[in-house]
Amino acid sequence: MKSLHHVVKRSAAAAAAAVKICGLSDEVSLHAAIEGGASFIGFVFVPSSKRVITIDHALALLESLPQPTLCRFMRADQAIAEDGHLVLVALLQNPTDEQVREVLRLKPLLGLIQLHGDETPARVAEIKMLSGLPVMKAIAVATAEDLACVSSYEKVADMLLFDTKIGKSSGGTGKSFDWSLLKGKRFKKPWMLAGGLTPDNVAEAIKITKAKIVDVSSGVETKTKSDGTKKDPDKIRIFLREVFY
Repeated sequence: MKSLHHVVKRSAAAAAAAVKICGLSDEVSLHAAIEGGASFIGFVFVPSSKRVITIDHALALLESLPQPTLCRFMRADQAIAEDGHLVLVALLQNPTDEQVREVLRLKPLLGLIQLHGDETPARVAEIKMLSGLPVMKAIAVATAEDLACVSSYEKVADMLLFDTKIGKSSGGTGKSFDWSLLKGKRFKKPWMLAGGLTPDNVAEAIKITKAKIVDVSSGVETKTKSDGTKKDPDKIRIFLREVFY
């Protein structure tokens, strides 16, 4: 089995970075993300999120994909993105054991669990054991001090994700943190950059941080009269082009 370090190194070989499109909730945007070359596909299962979907909805979205595409989904520790493989990511926040078991209904397509709450390193290890899947821990960043916890999570998580911290919130804020905080940093585990990325700034973010994987959600959405969380297929395609070309 190939290590995640090997996976990330190879997946970024032909492009500036690999891409995760998170918060998908409709067929058109899902297909746009996959057809455009995204390597990570994220569904949100956080009840308080504007982007939340149910497991049944997620299953219906996956069933809309052609069989050859379904065959490309793999665990994050086995996928080789440059060969066209995909990783399905389930985003959870401080989940109970029952909530973890519920997302396992997405197996065998599910390849990575993303923890975006206040989970301790011990809880991350428990969820990894319970799910039998690789786990990615999100780190909320506002200042350099917020990176002090990284070493503790590196001992138990398979991947890390750095996102913007605003007060007690992180994720889906549409705001960026100071990317220079990651400049020159070396981590023991593969990591993603998130937080306020858009087609206009993603190239600069990659240049500063040397991120091998970038994660976008609000940056590929179009405002609506209701909640402003509608994914825009055209913006998804443009974002992917900005990263790859």
